[in-house]
Amino acid sequence: MTARKRNWIAAIGLVAVLLAVGLAIAASVLARRVQPYARQAAIRYLSQRFASDVELQSLSIRLPETSLFHLVLTRGRGISARVEGEGLALRLKDRPDFVPLFAIRKFRCDVDLQSLLHPPITVTQVWVTGMEIQVPPRSERAPASPPASAGAEPAGQQSESNPSVTIRKVSIQHAVLVLNPGDARKVPLRFEIQNLLLESAGAGAPMKYDASLTNAKPPGKVHATGTFGPWLAEEPGDTPITGDYEFTKADLGVFAGIAGTLRSSGSFEGRLSALAARGQASVPDFRLRKRGSPVPLSVRFAVLVDGTNGNTTLQPVTATLGSTKFTTSGGIIRHEPNQPRAISLDVSMPDGNLRDVLRLAMKGDPFMEGRLELSTKIDIPPLTEKVREKLEMDGHFQVSDARFLHSPIQNQIDGLSNRARGQPRNPASDQVVSNMSGEFHLEDAAIEFRKLSFGIPGADIDLAGGYNLDSDALAFAGTLKLQATVSQLVTGWKRLILRPADRLFEKNGAGTFLRIRVDGTSKTPKLSVNVAGRELAVPLPKR
Repeated sequence: MTARKRNWIAAIGLVAVLLAVGLAIAASVLARRVQPYARQAAIRYLSQRFASDVELQSLSIRLPETSLFHLVLTRGRGISARVEGEGLALRLKDRPDFVPLFAIRKFRCDVDLQSLLHPPITVTQVWVTGMEIQVPPRSERAPASPPASAGAEPAGQQSESNPSVTIRKVSIQHAVLVLNPGDARKVPLRFEIQNLLLESAGAGAPMKYDASLTNAKPPGKVHATGTFGPWLAEEPGDTPITGDYEFTKADLGVFAGIAGTLRSSGSFEGRLSALAARGQASVPDFRLRKRGSPVPLSVRFAVLVDGTNGNTTLQPVTATLGSTKFTTSGGIIRHEPNQPRAISLDVSMPDGNLRDVLRLAMKGDPFMEGRLELSTKIDIPPLTEKVREKLEMDGHFQVSDARFLHSPIQNQIDGLSNRARGQPRNPASDQVVSNMSGEFHLEDAAIEFRKLSFGIPGADIDLAGGYNLDSDALAFAGTLKLQATVSQLVTGWKRLILRPADRLFEKNGAGTFLRIRVDGTSKTPKLSVNVAGRELAVPLPKR
């Protein structure tokens, strides 16, 4: 190689090195010039968009690996710059004492370089890690100047004081939405969100979202899609939201005393602070106690949810327990801070299956079958103890076509009916309890019957007393009215001897009027009658 060629090669190499150094310096200078502008633009936009004071710990811009000639020729068109930041916080204006509306640990985004240098600014995608959204109560909003536009600024509207920004897509991981109540004594409502994807539908339009989260209690998977916004800076709680959701594999066993796996789906719409939801839920193995009998439960509901405290008001809800249909209304309310919610419901069951209800209320197989008409108020204090012990009910019921099962009670009822009609010699035969009605109060696993009436062929029984669900203990007192006289209750020579006593026991239109007590258990009841102030045990026939 000649000396001349070597000199040319050396010269070209030197020019290339100088050009590379120059491009690096130019890129560095460009980045340093763009970075302060981008920071200022970001803070200005967020401050105006959310009517908030903005804090930004750090922001850096990394230009794409491309030649300066390409940047100059294209003027940045179609080229994205990577923006990364940490410690972003947006607070209510002039309220440094209140928690930030938004707090973001880290974020990064791709910004169209041309739009960054020449607004309107276009952000193709934003990635956020560690975000907390605090929605303040209406009372915390300080008087503000006229609010910023609810949506992004219209394309083409450009000014240095209010640049237009379009964000096409936002991907958020590990987010928390906190809805703060107006009453400072109440606990904020928190939603833990694992993944959230937001997509812009255009300037001023709601963003589409796709969210996945794990519900804390009961634990289960939730997936929701819908629309969110536009964000209302002047009143964040009024920001619109709609969606469809699927809640699966929710383990009710985390609540002491109940068990089952819940699945629910439905839709909702409204505002962050107030939602109306409709849907359906099913628990194929619902039970009040883990050792109790499971009964399938399905529900179709319409509810109103107060997003500021999580209180839920049920509009008439239709449900099916086993084969029994009923309706309920009421609410799930948190009365005190740092306490679980209480449940208060009004239940109407016009034609229920008595077996379905008894399966939830007692151990083992139900002791009675029949048709049940029930109207009751149900109260469940905060679910911190076993549900059955905490369950409170107050109402009235009527049972028809009732028959006792797996117990000597039915045989005793049959024998009583035969004697009451003056036919003590007739063999016992299954007879239904034609009428049973009462007024009751259930509390602490014990039922108090203010009034309990039985009607069987030949006899009417009116009782008051109680039944303990845990100990299976009966304690009733009342009256027994029989169609037959005292002498007609027996046979043979005993009938002749008792005939003079018939008038002593005839009362209130009954052939025999007795004051009675029922004690013992549902399997081995004990009946005694009061005669002249003395209680006499009455042997009951056994099957």
